[in-house]
Amino acid sequence: MLNFSNYRRSLPVVTFQWLVRWMFRLQLTIAYRMRVHGLENFPKSGSTLICSNHQSFLDPMVLGVACPEPLNYLARKTLFKPGPVQMFLSLNDAIPIDRDSIGLSGIKESLKRLKRGEMLVVFPEGTRTDDGGLRPFQPGFDLLARRSKSRLLPIALDGCYQAFPRDAKLPRLGEIRVVIGDPIEYDEYKDWSAEETLAYIEARVAECLAAAREKIAAE
Repeated sequence: MLNFSNYRRSLPVVTFQWLVRWMFRLQLTIAYRMRVHGLENFPKSGSTLICSNHQSFLDPMVLGVACPEPLNYLARKTLFKPGPVQMFLSLNDAIPIDRDSIGLSGIKESLKRLKRGEMLVVFPEGTRTDDGGLRPFQPGFDLLARRSKSRLLPIALDGCYQAFPRDAKLPRLGEIRVVIGDPIEYDEYKDWSAEETLAYIEARVAECLAAAREKIAAE
């Protein structure tokens, strides 16, 4: 059950998001037998930067269903053209980010939401994987985390690549597993260098990904 108690949105928006998430939950459960492991590690409230691997276009939908708190997302600014896609993204708290420039407006909005205690999803790989494996993490999320004093939460998805690889036009049936790792509080990493933080969170996401693959193999 989603918890909207600390969420500052209008009732129509909250209702829309609740309906969308339950619709996706039904689809993912039936089509992909989606299972979530490590829910006890998910924070009940507070500023949190969720760092996840990026396997396919299904990832934001999977994370939105797997996580018990409402999430904010970063999305390419080019997707925010007037129309149904732009409306859907806006109603689901996507933040437009310009990947071809500094994207200051997107960074400011991300910090604003984190500082008021919300949760934001980032994909530190920067783009979807080509083979289902983990790409090297890119710097940048560390700045958001430090300036907002957010905790970091490693999460890994597996099965999304097999269900909807980059070269596929439509998703396929399969199995999806989500593993949520231990949160990393601000006081734990505040004195680390950006490189140390990057390496640490990449290693934690890699561990979650290995665990997710073991879950699929075992089940």
